[in-house]
Amino acid sequence: QVQLVESGGGLVQAGGSLRLSCAASGRTFSTYAMGWFRQAPGKEREFVAVIGYLEGSTYYADSMKGRFTISRDNAKNTLYLQMNSLKPEDTAVYYCAAGAGGVHFERYAYWGQGTQVTVSS
Repeated sequence: QVQLVESGGGLVQAGGSLRLSCAASGRTFSTYAMGWFRQAPGKEREFVAVIGYLEGSTYYADSMKGRFTISRDNAKNTLYLQMNSLKPEDTAVYYCAAGAGGVHFERYAYWGQGTQVTVSS
């Protein structure tokens, strides 16, 4: 079983940057694909990015338009999401997840508690 804890969220003005982190508890961290999802109040959970077992195996939602970068450090059991050029529509609770990978949230078995990102105009 895997436990995940996100950190790094907060309040930022449009155009600013944040880096989210996700600390995992297990030594089998490297055996899972890791993804970031986000959810705004009253809206469906949205795929953000995923990284597989190799550093170069990444995929991003089209709406991110190259603004976000996902990475992982298996030695530190940590997942990251660098977010640049933030927009008000990026405001959401951001969740990290571990599982089979892909863009659908149902493919991920383990989830963190979420961290709030708020982008003001």
